[in-house]
Amino acid sequence: MSEKKVSGKVLMFTGIVIIIFLVAIFGFIFWEPVPEMIQGEAEATEVRISGKVPGRIERFLVDEGDHVMKGDTVAILDSPEVMAKFNQAQAAEEAAQALSDKAQKGAREEQKAMAFQTWKKTQAALDVAKKSFDRVQTLFENDVVSAQKRDEAEANYKAMLATEQAAKAQYEMARNGAEKEDKQAAEAQVNRARGAVEEVGSYVKETFLISPISGEISERYPKVGELVGTGSPVMNVLDLEDMWVVFNVREDLLGDLQMGAVFTGYIPALNNKEVQLKVTHMKNMGTYAAWRATKTTGQYDAKTFEVKAVPTEKVEGLRPGMSVLKKL
Repeated sequence: MSEKKVSGKVLMFTGIVIIIFLVAIFGFIFWEPVPEMIQGEAEATEVRISGKVPGRIERFLVDEGDHVMKGDTVAILDSPEVMAKFNQAQAAEEAAQALSDKAQKGAREEQKAMAFQTWKKTQAALDVAKKSFDRVQTLFENDVVSAQKRDEAEANYKAMLATEQAAKAQYEMARNGAEKEDKQAAEAQVNRARGAVEEVGSYVKETFLISPISGEISERYPKVGELVGTGSPVMNVLDLEDMWVVFNVREDLLGDLQMGAVFTGYIPALNNKEVQLKVTHMKNMGTYAAWRATKTTGQYDAKTFEVKAVPTEKVEGLRPGMSVLKKL
């Protein structure tokens, strides 16, 4: 091999070595390690709307994605059984009220007049019986009539006296109406029937499903016409004003993630927008969440902690399910 060829190979090899050396130097100077990240997920308060009574979905008043206010009617149930019970309760209340009115009012005017006339009639008969007894008593004292006649006249007088008292009592009862206890019992029946109406009425109101919070309808479960049971969920409402981020962090990576700490997070879905988050809750996720098992002496089971952090300010565009990243 000629000296020129050997010299060319040496120069080429030397050049390659120099290039590799320069690349290594530049890489060492300008290379920055990729920061390790932990990933969390945004969550929000979610409330299920359900009814106390069974029925069929008659109509939805909102769709998924609609915003509702607290107290808005979102769906209507058709429950014929509840309406039938409500009509029965109303009829029972009306019947109890009629009986109570009768007890409070007492007898009719015609009945009062009849009892009064009967009393007056017995008063007249009593007056005649009293006069007859007085005359017979005088004759008896003068030995004109026998004791038998006198006893008969006295017995007739006493009988008429009892009849007059009975007729008077009948008139007083017709005039005064029912006894106090009867009136109270009738009023109690009215209150009982009214309570039944209110109870069934509350179930009737439950056929109109109301949103318990202000928020966004995130999901509807049944379709119009489907039967739903007591307590069956009909739809969900998201409260986007009450949001937080949950991180599952290995304990040796917790670092500055301590109670009350404020740190910076990044939201990829919002062009890596920076947000300030405050740690409000930390919880051990249990042994089932161990990161790795112990293998040799000196190692330990690294537990995973659930860290809940709340944005210090409202983040526009942040929605449940979006990822939030934190650099370690």
